[in-house]
Amino acid sequence: MVKWSDFERATIQDIFSKISYDVVGSAALSRCLIVYPWTQRYFGSFGNLYNAAAITTNPKVAAHGKVIMAGLEKAVKNMDDIKTTYKDLSVLHSEKLQVDPDNFNLLGDCLTIVVAGQMGAAFTPEVQGAFQKFLAVVVASLRKQYY
Repeated sequence: MVKWSDFERATIQDIFSKISYDVVGSAALSRCLIVYPWTQRYFGSFGNLYNAAAITTNPKVAAHGKVIMAGLEKAVKNMDDIKTTYKDLSVLHSEKLQVDPDNFNLLGDCLTIVVAGQMGAAFTPEVQGAFQKFLAVVVASLRKQYY
């Protein structure tokens, strides 16, 4: 079980209350697909992902970005039991979709960059530390089924 400080809890909740899920989800997933093009293999049904412009304007990428953010919101609401919250998602990604679990870290890094850009100077080293701890717990929970 992860121990969260009051500062970490408040920070994570504050971040998610201030960001636009539509903007952040789409931007983070787009960045991941552009910077790490091998991740595109999981999105074959999304149509044209041939270049950055196609990815950033792809409505299926934007829609899946919202799905990702909704999933993260579930983790925010269940910070004391993220592993149980993500049990079904872990099974889906490992057994049905067969996603390489290292891609969760890549997406987390892209998400951190986008959130930092949205928050500007408010994304202090302490805030970044809390956010990255949260993402590390989320990634570990998604990877759980792989072991």
